[in-house]
Amino acid sequence: MDYNSSDFKILVVDDIDSNILLLKIILEKEGYVVETTNKGAEVYEIAKVSRPDLILLDVMMPDMGGYEVADKLKSDSATDSISIIFITALTGSKNIINGFRHGGNDYVSKPFNKDELLIKIKHQLSLKKATRIIEEENIKLQNTIRMRDTMYSVIAHDLRSPLGSLKMTLNMLSMLLPVDKIGEEMSTMLNDANKTAEDLFGLLDNLLKWTKSLTGKLNVAFNNSDIVPVVLGIKQIFDIAAKQKDIEIKVTTPASAVAYMDIDMINTVLRNLVSNAIKFSNHNTEIEITVTDNSDSVKLCIKDHGIGMTDDIRQKLIDEISVTTFGTDNEDGSGLGLLLCRDFIKKNNGEFSFMTIEGEGSEFCFELKKHI
Repeated sequence: MDYNSSDFKILVVDDIDSNILLLKIILEKEGYVVETTNKGAEVYEIAKVSRPDLILLDVMMPDMGGYEVADKLKSDSATDSISIIFITALTGSKNIINGFRHGGNDYVSKPFNKDELLIKIKHQLSLKKATRIIEEENIKLQNTIRMRDTMYSVIAHDLRSPLGSLKMTLNMLSMLLPVDKIGEEMSTMLNDANKTAEDLFGLLDNLLKWTKSLTGKLNVAFNNSDIVPVVLGIKQIFDIAAKQKDIEIKVTTPASAVAYMDIDMINTVLRNLVSNAIKFSNHNTEIEITVTDNSDSVKLCIKDHGIGMTDDIRQKLIDEISVTTFGTDNEDGSGLGLLLCRDFIKKNNGEFSFMTIEGEGSEFCFELKKHI
């Protein structure tokens, strides 16, 4: 780390003019910017205006002692970050400890040794420079994060509407154009395009909501809502995608199951979990969605009979690390969906859990309270 003495300002405080002159000569020779005063009572006002990086402060002064000056500096957020080195003839351990208690960063005994003084000054100002660098880099990082989040939001917003229209059009074409009218090859291409549009729309929707969540712009709107119609609606939406892999989605629910939740967030969670279940299920299997209405909570589980997870992937999910793996038909993903599910369940004061066996399948569950 480069150290340039001229970047730092030092305020010298001593009631003896000859001491001030000596310190000023030594410090200016080293390249420091130096201010001086022989009155302790003036230090606070000078410090507020000139903002020195360090104060060499005499402890024993007639108008206001060094400890009192330090207390006043440390009581104001405008001056509390200024480093203080006490210059004192009181060298006992009790006096040294007292100096630290009053906010001192170091001390130099009178009569002081020039080399010792300069080393201690450089040490304190090196720490100050390191702090400045950290603060500057933190500001840059925060600006970068803000720009990234803004970019994600803009991209997601600008693409969501046209992609949504494309998705709806492809859905309609898939339903209205049977294989006998357009041929098997064209039907396969249309179904692939439809699936790609669905995946892209889901990714953008996740990205938009994840960005809003990270930036604190996604508010939770709690209501007493029945989760059963949401589950049935999700089943209807994903039946088409499931049939492409000859997967049957089975739903077991009570007549109703009311929980205290943000229904839009829970809808997003269900969409991601069912989409993942289809992605990782083998052909000709079942996906079981079960809703249990307990006395004080509602529990929902989605179980697939697919490829399951390796121990490494399982541990990454436990550690809440984004995981991207390929499905049974080489479907890819962003790894964002499960992180979003965890976050949304947490925001709804719920509990998220999963079980998995490699080669046999996985089960993801979440439990929501009926009352908060």
